[in-house]
Amino acid sequence: MSRSLKARQQHGRAKPSSVPGQAWVKQEEEEEGPGAAPKWPPEKMEKFQPLWAEPAEDPTEDQKHTQRRFSRRAQNFWKYVRNNEREETTIAALEGMVRCDPYNAEACAAVLDLLAQTETSNLKHVPTIVKFIHRWLVSNKDVSSEHRLDKSLLQLTHAHPSDVVVTLLCSAPSCERAALTMWKVLVSSSRTAKMVLSELPCILEDWPEHSTCTSDGDRKKVFALAATKALWEIIHMPLSPEASTVAPSLFVALLVQVFCSTEQMPECINILWRRWQKREHFPTNPKRFVVLTVKALLCRLWLEDVVLAVERQRGWDTLLNNDTHHYAVGLLAREMCRVSRSFREMIARYLVMLLSREESCWRVPAMAFLVEFLQCFEKEEMVDTILQLMSSHLQSDCKEMRRLVLRGLLVLCKSPWKARRLQSFPESLMELLEDADGELVGLTLSVLSKMLQDKKVTIPVPTGLQLAEALRPLFDSDTSHVQLLSICLFREMIVYLKKEGKNSLKMCVRRSLLPLFYHLYDENQRVAKASLETLLQATKFLKKRKFKRCLEKNKLWRCSECLLAEDRKTTDEYWRQSLAYLQSSQESMREIAIKFL
Repeated sequence: MSRSLKARQQHGRAKPSSVPGQAWVKQEEEEEGPGAAPKWPPEKMEKFQPLWAEPAEDPTEDQKHTQRRFSRRAQNFWKYVRNNEREETTIAALEGMVRCDPYNAEACAAVLDLLAQTETSNLKHVPTIVKFIHRWLVSNKDVSSEHRLDKSLLQLTHAHPSDVVVTLLCSAPSCERAALTMWKVLVSSSRTAKMVLSELPCILEDWPEHSTCTSDGDRKKVFALAATKALWEIIHMPLSPEASTVAPSLFVALLVQVFCSTEQMPECINILWRRWQKREHFPTNPKRFVVLTVKALLCRLWLEDVVLAVERQRGWDTLLNNDTHHYAVGLLAREMCRVSRSFREMIARYLVMLLSREESCWRVPAMAFLVEFLQCFEKEEMVDTILQLMSSHLQSDCKEMRRLVLRGLLVLCKSPWKARRLQSFPESLMELLEDADGELVGLTLSVLSKMLQDKKVTIPVPTGLQLAEALRPLFDSDTSHVQLLSICLFREMIVYLKKEGKNSLKMCVRRSLLPLFYHLYDENQRVAKASLETLLQATKFLKKRKFKRCLEKNKLWRCSECLLAEDRKTTDEYWRQSLAYLQSSQESMREIAIKFL
């Protein structure tokens, strides 16, 4: 056992020596028992040890000689054991190993070594073997032999990673000394570190229990908090470099657990949590412990500046509230935009996977995170995958999801080549123009306008005509921002369709003349200016030269005469349109409607 591990046990692990100050937050409640929570921010900022493993101590010459001697004897014994009985024989040996003297323990260990070397892929009772390894470590008092079964454990894990991880979490959810020894072996080896840590994200996501079935057919339920506790300990261990490739999925899975976890836990988990909380001075709220683990993981990845930046904006407290969780996730994502490109892409792939699941409860925060990363992606394959997801979520029943998708599309429109990949979106976007939420309609109009600004973006003529028709009712929206955007976009559509869709567009433009004329008198000067510019474009398109000259010379009282110099059918239409403006909330528009009538 290492000296640091002994020290942590002796002092109750009030604060692990390798935990940076950034990984701790000020507690809301006073902790029970001795030892107050560290202050925030800390006076001294500590660093984690590097993200690679320390070399294991080699066995002594005497130990090597003993192992070789027992290995030869085990091989001779192995010849007389039938193939279908070898696993049961080894399990019986392990069971005796827990109670035997060191001499017989070495013989049993040699048998396990042989089984792991020759029969690993065919084993059917790996969970049982892992339990006995753990029980032997619990009962073993000889520190020098603590790592005797490491080689066999690594071989078992390489062939059956899920069985080993699940069994270890179920057998030792508190992650005591023996379990810590096993975790340290698994995550410090380049052969198993990635495999072991890859098993944790799914367990972390499922609150409060993750159901799985091991290779022996036993259906097990793993506590998500047990996986978090194990990860908390793993973060403070020497790690293989391969472990860093799993860090993004662990990071996101922890965020999911923050969102999903509640204080209402099954009694068995609640008892376990209270025991940890009292013994190890964890926060009374398990959500805060998960947030602590998120911060510790970021610090282990040398992202202390991200932890501090989010803390300054009170993002960690915001993360704890489910109503504001996605805002905090977006803040965290913005701060992480400066991490390496490969790290961002790994996070994005995991987010895409979460968004693809229909049963995922974390889709809104996942989209909030992804939107902040969009400007960083330069690979066409990644952008196309994200666009496909956005398209499926654009018609979501969740208003916040629709808002986030629109924000994401606006980000993509900033890049010309990304904007051109939105050409299939106008039809879906038009459906949102009927939404009662003015903010959503405004975002939709902004996306459509940004798309049309790129001359290489092409919209089919029928779709463009439908869009022009859908814009006219928005001229009279209750939201001035929507009015302004819809009028400006209508002007762009006239320019865009004036060649190919000229004949079909004429009727739509004629019906827009009177609403645009009334908005010349709008109290909002920006709307009035936009209406004038759109009217000029409309009269030019319809070749109404007299009307256009009146607008250019600011003879607005003559414009009504130009409008009425139409056929009777058009005049009747203007009459019906004008009646609506008699009910306008703006006095100036009611007055001009009376005069016109």
